[in-house]
Amino acid sequence: MDKQELNTALKQNKILTEDKLKILESELSQVKIPTPWEDFLIEKKAVTEQQLLALKSQLLSVSVIDLTTLQIPQDVLNLVPEPIAHRHQVISFAKTKDDLSLAMSDPEDIQTKEFIQKKTGLKIKTFLIGRTSLDFGLSKYHSSLEKEIKHLFTPSSKPLSAKAEGESAKDDSLKKMAEEIPVIRVVDTLLEYAVFEKASDIHIEPQENAVTVRYRIDGVLHDVMTLPKVIQAAIAARIKVLSNLKIDEHRLPQDGRFKIEKDGYKFSLRVSTIPIFDGEKVVIRLLDESAKAMSLDELGFEKESYEVINRNIKKPHGMLLVTGPTGSGKSTTLYTVLSMLNTKSVNISTIEDPVEYRIIGANQMQVNPKIGLTFDVGLRALLRQDPNIIMIGEIRDRETAEEAVHAAMTGHIVFSTLHTNDAAAALPRLLDIGVEPYLIASTINAVLAQRLVRTICKDCQKPLTLDDAAIDALAKEFHLDKLLPILIRVGAAPAKCKSLKDVKFYKGEGCDKCSNTGYRGRMGIHEILEVTPTVGQMIMAHKSSQEIQEQGEKEGMVLMWEDGFIKATKGITTIDELVRVSKE
Repeated sequence: MDKQELNTALKQNKILTEDKLKILESELSQVKIPTPWEDFLIEKKAVTEQQLLALKSQLLSVSVIDLTTLQIPQDVLNLVPEPIAHRHQVISFAKTKDDLSLAMSDPEDIQTKEFIQKKTGLKIKTFLIGRTSLDFGLSKYHSSLEKEIKHLFTPSSKPLSAKAEGESAKDDSLKKMAEEIPVIRVVDTLLEYAVFEKASDIHIEPQENAVTVRYRIDGVLHDVMTLPKVIQAAIAARIKVLSNLKIDEHRLPQDGRFKIEKDGYKFSLRVSTIPIFDGEKVVIRLLDESAKAMSLDELGFEKESYEVINRNIKKPHGMLLVTGPTGSGKSTTLYTVLSMLNTKSVNISTIEDPVEYRIIGANQMQVNPKIGLTFDVGLRALLRQDPNIIMIGEIRDRETAEEAVHAAMTGHIVFSTLHTNDAAAALPRLLDIGVEPYLIASTINAVLAQRLVRTICKDCQKPLTLDDAAIDALAKEFHLDKLLPILIRVGAAPAKCKSLKDVKFYKGEGCDKCSNTGYRGRMGIHEILEVTPTVGQMIMAHKSSQEIQEQGEKEGMVLMWEDGFIKATKGITTIDELVRVSKE
């Protein structure tokens, strides 16, 4: 329910006055840990849970249900996966032939209702639930899971994560447990929920007495569930079976992959295991193979950056580099550019690790170091295949870098990624790898650097202006003296603005739609450096990245953090998010 709508109802029903609400809102703004408005009202004893439920029931025309008085069948409870129940505060408690009854703290959460309806094939009946009742329903998951798991373990085999002399016997029991229904159900639930929440990574982390599962959603890790310690080894074994890894290897890191395809989605999953003190940690990265390439506008490119990229990818030869840390969207940007150039008149060939998205009409090769198929070996092979456009997943070493620049010199368009913090640093980085300066200056057309920032939730967005204290704090992080002219130049601030206090920014207050974070989704912030004749001469003279960046700024380059502030004025992201990303 919308916060403003609830406040209006509280005043109309004479439960709280306008003044009292203002005092409470002021107190909430001082709380460092994000707290939902309704929880805060109850915590402060401004209203009781029963008052709030009665009011919401009246406003939403939904009946209230108390689960503590009901006996919930286990098969009905399990129709909603446990992580979905936790994050979206929904419990399935009754079922008929055609209907499923859901108790929800937010009956207006249409996305979750549609997901459950599609998954179960049943018509959804919605009821309103309070915090006490919800906690009771959620506790049923943990107790039922423990009951299901108990029969898998005898007292003698319980400490599975410990190293013992009977290694082979333990591994045989692990193989059996990896095929048991409770373990399969837990792993399937983790994967299904990750897809639903659009998580990019799953972290399964053994602790001393439990196993914590965390998902990276919009670039930030969130705790989603805690499992009994006793299931740790069985979960790791199940994932190893799926990804064709050695079940009996617990002391060395392993890497594997597998695919899942269900209900219209198709994901490729990369698995990594490492031994840590409390057992084996497993991380799974999810890559959506059914995802379609986005446009540069959708990726967040401003008009000036778009024009620079468009100009440079239309050149008959040369190289475009995309730089940034792992998980900054480099591959997505390159796939978007390739889709723009993908016509029947050109031959597009790629060498990747791994192939993240399929491009219809392109020849995509995956590296395999075990058999000697590395980036440089694969690239040499591609050059004998008469390509027009080549995409190299990453430049990691001198051999790959030299093959790439030679390909760009001999009439090919080459795209690749590099790990540097900004665009200007990519050029000295190639010098460090061992590429000759004249090759860099003559083959690199442009370098793009990017990061991903969380975007503001549109359902709880509100305007924000900066005071002197906020501007002083920002001045310690950014060179604000040159920001205002850039904002005015690109039309992000009115020409009459005298200081940043006159510029309108935005923030998300937090609501049920964004799990009270104030953010939903991510978008890129970018900077793009064109290698002009002047910049080329600086490369030949071995100038530093700082000097190259300053020259780029003189020629009109907008820096990444400046691009972020432009997006902050448009209500796309927040200044807090820019500070977070810049510190990373």
